[in-house]
Amino acid sequence: MQTKIEKVLEIWHEYFADEERQYSEFESSDIEYFVGCMLYNHFAFSKALENLKTMDLSYDFLSVCGSEYDEIKATIESLEFEDEKAKLAFLQNFIAESKLKYKAPELYLLNRMEYHVDSLAQRYENGADTQRVDFQNPLYR
Repeated sequence: MQTKIEKVLEIWHEYFADEERQYSEFESSDIEYFVGCMLYNHFAFSKALENLKTMDLSYDFLSVCGSEYDEIKATIESLEFEDEKAKLAFLQNFIAESKLKYKAPELYLLNRMEYHVDSLAQRYENGADTQRVDFQNPLYR
């Protein structure tokens, strides 16, 4: 994982170690999910579905993440890559490394993000642009 992102995670894990700063139903993996959302939004993938051009940033997290947010946002915005495929690979690697830190019950949000990002990767691999959202359950296709 890139040093800048490791520093971002370190800042917020230290910040949220204080239970007084945690919101209800807080999971440590929320930090990686939130950083993943910030990365996704920063990368602004052209092949993202129109209604998923940005990831929803949880109000619960934003309302308690502290003044560190500005520093972290600047750090994420400083990341530069040569093209969208490199950005996508970075984000996929970030998600994979983040998932290694947690057990199954804590992986819901990261799994959700991984599913969306992997779908995005398939569009890049196939050179396809998606025009609509398919709301069918992928387990029953």
